[in-house]
Amino acid sequence: MESGCEQILKITDRILDGGEITEEEAKALIRATDEDTMLLLACADKIRQKFSGRSVDLCAIVNARSGRCQEDCKFCAQSARYDTGIDNYTFLPEEEVMKAAQKAKEAGAARFDIVTAGRDQRNPKDFAEILHLIRRIRTEIGIEVCCSLGFLTQEQAYQLSEAGVNRLHCNIESAPSFFQEVCTTHTAEEKAENIQRAQKAGIRVCCGGILGLGETLDQRVEMAFHLKKLHIDAIPLNVLNPIPGTPYEHNEPLAPLEILRSFAMFRFVLPKAQIRTAGGRQLNLRSLQSMALAGGMNGVMIGNYLTSKGSDPHDDLTMLRDLGRTRTMPNVQ
Repeated sequence: MESGCEQILKITDRILDGGEITEEEAKALIRATDEDTMLLLACADKIRQKFSGRSVDLCAIVNARSGRCQEDCKFCAQSARYDTGIDNYTFLPEEEVMKAAQKAKEAGAARFDIVTAGRDQRNPKDFAEILHLIRRIRTEIGIEVCCSLGFLTQEQAYQLSEAGVNRLHCNIESAPSFFQEVCTTHTAEEKAENIQRAQKAGIRVCCGGILGLGETLDQRVEMAFHLKKLHIDAIPLNVLNPIPGTPYEHNEPLAPLEILRSFAMFRFVLPKAQIRTAGGRQLNLRSLQSMALAGGMNGVMIGNYLTSKGSDPHDDLTMLRDLGRTRTMPNVQ
């Protein structure tokens, strides 16, 4: 019978040669012992090195419309169903968004994500403002622009593509088998349909989820393979930051090594993807944040998150330099 080390090395060699991992093998890797975890991370990073090189993709976001969301996602501070004490506001003034985009570029981000709370974009004035901002930011600031806008119509997806949006962000949150435990006001199928509308319009989709919602290890593997089925190649992996007032405020935190094993498993399943560590990394990984980048990840969300503080971007740039990594530059051709 193979040891854990032997299995990790065998699967790594297969993927480096262009092969794939099975779901059963991924379930074994995510359960690697603490003693085998450093080998698992090193092998995940060898896969990253072969297929993605040294560059780390940095992105930043702005919460352009906050709170009062009608959906009931149990992790979210912006749901109107929960009393979380966040600021609620309608769409930010244009120049405030422009300043945020400029600040993101100065901090080293390759792209800037305009995020709006709410199920969809039924306000035509807000959507027209988003299209206008995409064009202005690309032209005047020279940074890639992404959007996280909830559910879109096919026509809206085409309009975003024409305006020059680089990516549409639409997380699946968790495995399809666990989704109804996370949200009941929309379905995993609706998420998949929204992703397909963006892809039909020629937009690259940024899609990941959140670890620590109460899902099993096998469901994390299920989520990774579902992303593969959806042809996703840009994946943000968040770790729950429990927000007081939400149903998940008392969720038990994940151990840092468990998080790192989960991240590594995603790299084995999706060897060529851009996989970034995002929300919750400071709280959950703490002193081991750099090990995510040394364990297969090639992207980082910098600056503040939607309703919580992040790291100083200068600290993240120092982390990249200490690891001998470069950063991706904006492509606004």
